[in-house]
Amino acid sequence: MSVLIVIPARYASTRYPGKPLVELKGAGGVSKSLIQRSWEAAQKVSGADRVVVATDDDRIKDAAVGFGAEVVMTSSECTNGTERCAEAFVNLGEGFDIVVNLQGDAPLTPHWFVEDLVADMMADQSADVATPVLRCDGRALNGFLEDRANGRVGGTTAVFDARRHGLFFSKEVIPYTGRTFADDDSTPVFHHVGVYAYRPKALADYMTWPVGQLEQLEGLEQLRFLENGRSVLCTEVQARDRQFWELNNPEDVPRLEAMMSEMGMD
Repeated sequence: MSVLIVIPARYASTRYPGKPLVELKGAGGVSKSLIQRSWEAAQKVSGADRVVVATDDDRIKDAAVGFGAEVVMTSSECTNGTERCAEAFVNLGEGFDIVVNLQGDAPLTPHWFVEDLVADMMADQSADVATPVLRCDGRALNGFLEDRANGRVGGTTAVFDARRHGLFFSKEVIPYTGRTFADDDSTPVFHHVGVYAYRPKALADYMTWPVGQLEQLEGLEQLRFLENGRSVLCTEVQARDRQFWELNNPEDVPRLEAMMSEMGMD
């Protein structure tokens, strides 16, 4: 099956304008933009037939072309990454069996997260969409709780049924645990990783649905699928001693840089 990876990127982020061009310093002291680091992460994925950056902003386009990426220009009317992926897919002439949305704010995404996601999608024909989830250790969960206690929107958490089909995704920490965990403890909370794999039909249908109430309240694009009765398969992935975090707020820059330094990522 042919796989397209799309990295959607927009400049006019409400919470963090210009986020794709924010510089992140690696372990060797070299600074690269967030969009470049996300593109380099996509290049490591085995089995991807094509990788493109999808944007509506010339500043992002020029930066991406400068480090060697293929760029697809999309409309400024796209309200989220899924809509931008759907438009990029059409602009490229379709022709792919699976479209992967590798969000441009997750440069620490390991290649096996995407590879496991695509494999799971191929194995479960009932899934319209698939997305990775990572079981939080105490360190990650405490980071979520610290963000919420300080009024910051950090990562997203997910709950799912026995078939691993998503029940809900939230920027609140769910499920409620009522206890504290040591950094190395395993917890019942799953961090939703901002990557999606779609079947083309699901992408096309998504563009016909209005924004639902839950999507609007949470600001989470995947909830549009759940609100319209579509299945979102949650693929549990393994960290393999890798740390993972997205860049959601300016405060996340030093956190990401510290993680890259600790893991020796240039």
